[in-house]
Amino acid sequence: MAEQLRQVDRLRRTGRYTSALAQVRALAEAHPRLGIVLMELAMTLGIWGGAPAEALPWFERVLELAPGHRTTRLHRALCLARLGRHAEAVADFDALVDGGYRKALVLHMKRAESLEALGQDARAEQDWTLALAEDQDNPWLLQQRAAVRARMGMHAEALEDLSAALALQQGADIDPELLHERGLLRVRLGDVGGARADFQAGLAALRRGDPDWLPDALRSAVQALDVP
Repeated sequence: MAEQLRQVDRLRRTGRYTSALAQVRALAEAHPRLGIVLMELAMTLGIWGGAPAEALPWFERVLELAPGHRTTRLHRALCLARLGRHAEAVADFDALVDGGYRKALVLHMKRAESLEALGQDARAEQDWTLALAEDQDNPWLLQQRAAVRARMGMHAEALEDLSAALALQQGADIDPELLHERGLLRVRLGDVGGARADFQAGLAALRRGDPDWLPDALRSAVQALDVP
């Protein structure tokens, strides 16, 4: 069995998804109560196949056989979130956090995203903070917390987050989207000079691969500062 599952994994990793799925389906039919096989089928569908709706029933079957299997619960929560079933996803994330699941960074990030989708920004802000405790020098995490703090009216705190994120970047690695976001916050806080500097720096830092909307947004932001 172990060798057969390794073969499924080799097929997935070499881009032969259809063959991997056929093989793991056959194993699941032959061993319908073997959790490791059902888990591999669910993972093949959900991760390698990008089909969370098809994967979800298989994750649930594994949990019927082994209710305490935390990795399965995590992947079920991720599937639920991808399907927009955020309240159910949060319930699974809550159970994992309460149980001290070892992947704390992933849990707090993903629960924060689902909480934001549910409009629960205060709880989401707490989760981004907990995620940052696990990875404190992560500009993306700082950007996410800044966004939710800005929505909550915590503009000064959001500005601190974006400034900290930008301080972690240098040269060609400076993200002009962060400069745009910080400029907008500075406008709200009445710092027109700082906002202008951020927008102009963002224009100078534009790179291939940045969002298509960003150059126009930066130019429009500069122009808006010149309107009496």
